[in-house]
Amino acid sequence: MSVARFYEGWRFTNDRLIERIGTLSPEDLGLRAGANLWPIWAIAAHAAMVRVYWLCAVCKEPGADRTPFTDPANEGWEDDLSHPRGASELVPALESTWTIVEDCLSRWTPAMLQDAFRRERDGQVQIHTRQSVLMRLLTHDAYHCAEVGQTLGMHGLPEVDIWTGRAPVLASRSD
Repeated sequence: MSVARFYEGWRFTNDRLIERIGTLSPEDLGLRAGANLWPIWAIAAHAAMVRVYWLCAVCKEPGADRTPFTDPANEGWEDDLSHPRGASELVPALESTWTIVEDCLSRWTPAMLQDAFRRERDGQVQIHTRQSVLMRLLTHDAYHCAEVGQTLGMHGLPEVDIWTGRAPVLASRSD
């Protein structure tokens, strides 16, 4: 049994973010919540790239080659604020990186969640389990999805509605 069913709602958040990013103009994607904060396009690109970093570079999962982030251990185009990205780049980045998440969720079992991976950062060794990586990524996606929504709202635009499509619409009965 895979862990996929335990993380089903995560896909809905990703789907709603992709849908919303896909509707935004270059000007909308350049909006910021504050002068010192990232524009929407950079937030979305960062969210996509971090999936590849943690799953492919840290957990050694395959799939980086199917994304725009083929070298997840190093900075990529998501970190170049001087080169804004449009929806035509962001949507495929979010879609392709989500396939790595889905692949892991469908293959990983509950018994595998405690498998540990080593990461060195600033000379310090860190140990991360598959479970900790999944929780990091899920909360990271939620955080940045909310950040995009808040930035849109600050500028009078509709937010990212992560709940759309979650519950079935029931036909009303006429008795």
